[in-house]
Amino acid sequence: MLKKTLIASAMMALVVGCSAQQTPSTVTSTGSAFGKHGEIQVQTEVTDGQLTDIQVLKQKENKILAASVFTEMKQAMIDENRTDVDGISGATVTSKAFKEAVDNSLSAGGAVLLAGAAKAKTDKDSVKAEQKFDVVVVGSGGAGFSAAITAKNAGANVVIIEKMPTVGGNSLITGGQMNVPGNWVQKKMGIEDSIDQFVKDTLKGGDYLGDPEMVQILAEQSLPAAQWLRDYIKVDFYKDQLFQFGGHSVKRALIPKNHTGAEWISKFMAKADELQIPIHTRTTAKALIQDQSGRVIGVEAEKNGKTITYLAKDGVILATGGFGANVEMRTKYVPELDSRYGTTNARGIQGDGIKMAEKLHAKTHNMESIQTYPVCHVDSGVIALIGDSRFFGAMLVNKEGNRFVEELERRDVISRAILSQTNQQAYLLWGNEIEQIADVVSIHKDEFNELNRKGQMFKANSIEELADKFGIDKAQLMAQVERMNGFAKQGKDTQFNHRGKLQTIMQPPFYMLVAKPSVHHTMGGLVTNTKAQVLDVNDKIIPGLFAAGEVTGMTHGSNRLGGNAITDVTVFGRIAGKQAANN
Repeated sequence: MLKKTLIASAMMALVVGCSAQQTPSTVTSTGSAFGKHGEIQVQTEVTDGQLTDIQVLKQKENKILAASVFTEMKQAMIDENRTDVDGISGATVTSKAFKEAVDNSLSAGGAVLLAGAAKAKTDKDSVKAEQKFDVVVVGSGGAGFSAAITAKNAGANVVIIEKMPTVGGNSLITGGQMNVPGNWVQKKMGIEDSIDQFVKDTLKGGDYLGDPEMVQILAEQSLPAAQWLRDYIKVDFYKDQLFQFGGHSVKRALIPKNHTGAEWISKFMAKADELQIPIHTRTTAKALIQDQSGRVIGVEAEKNGKTITYLAKDGVILATGGFGANVEMRTKYVPELDSRYGTTNARGIQGDGIKMAEKLHAKTHNMESIQTYPVCHVDSGVIALIGDSRFFGAMLVNKEGNRFVEELERRDVISRAILSQTNQQAYLLWGNEIEQIADVVSIHKDEFNELNRKGQMFKANSIEELADKFGIDKAQLMAQVERMNGFAKQGKDTQFNHRGKLQTIMQPPFYMLVAKPSVHHTMGGLVTNTKAQVLDVNDKIIPGLFAAGEVTGMTHGSNRLGGNAITDVTVFGRIAGKQAANN
């Protein structure tokens, strides 16, 4: 009896043991890492060595730029059952942090992913080898969206192709300010301005090398373009605040919500979706297609290693941006701007449109004019949006504690002045008086936290404390601040003739940022006429080919004034879209 009982118990234990092994073992855990704009926190779920789910619990990354990280990259990790998948080009910092957060979560749960457990691939991303449209727009920044939406409203069947995983280009990562003479905020604030004054400022700012006819159109069409953005695209502009960028005689730059291009790119995306304009991302334009007469009739592109032909009945619009991120191309024209310089540009800004058009003997102009932006992060080179305090009275000093340039001078002038200082760096200082007006720390709090974490920006209750943190000559800095406060009280800067309204720097808390210039804008590009048509080396129109934005080279001369780029891409993007649709 005892023997039978023992045998029965053993058999029962064996059955129970087998059942336990067959029950799926699921491990759920969390992990985090620091991204571009703060902590990224995720929760992972692993069942029997298979990564089954990743939930993003917390993140403050750029909603548009980082969108593919939390969708495509996440899905790739699950499908391939590994974390070392390709990051999202243009969102490198966020991609790296997301991977690190997932790895940390797996490690915290003691989960191990089994090799060879990847899911089978599907053909969901396959596309037709030949596609037909009326208008093909290459590039999804401000110029591309303005052109596509305008062409669609003119009755054209439109597609936007974009080589990057996300839309927006440089337009997404700018401050988004837009110069508009005679705008509604100027009238509310009692600021007198005119089209003629804007033209004078722009031509002078570019050393009179910009095309006067193109600048005149830019000025005349800026208000209708801004009203279109406000009323139709639904861009939310601040109603009682304007920027005065360097080189401008008055405050005239409209400011989008949160002081970034994300406001208007997100609204462009919403409008394109409403109008059912397809946007084909990860699609790289390789060549322009011409018929026997020389007319441009389409674009040859590549996606996932496959060639796609986009035929365009009415026209192709190049809105691919400049070449600020292409070191080889920019050093071809300005050898000094080599890899030692960072860039504020998105990674995809490589001069693609210019190079494709040149193969059709398109004419270029002003290629040697390349601008640097003076106040950028010293490590990554990206533009310091929090440094917009400069437009409200913040003071630039060097390591010795001295001012060395007018803070509202032209970008190229300030950049060269900074590069002449110790360590080729400058320090931007302001206090609570300026912050109450500019509100930059509050608006860009994630950027402040990032810079503070890296030791590139600090907040303190005394200027002396900031001087100690950056190793600046304390006595000389305090003397310079006292002198600057005197200028603010007198309403006149006898040192550098500051053209804006100065504020005192007396009330804590105080802020200081270390910065250096980066390559920012390429003024040169394709030669176009007033209808945005591209011209060849003989100054003849290349039929069917249009261009708008930084890919062109006629408007800004030797130097683009701040706030003019958004005006440029919107005005000429709309012109290109209208002309192509009616071609």
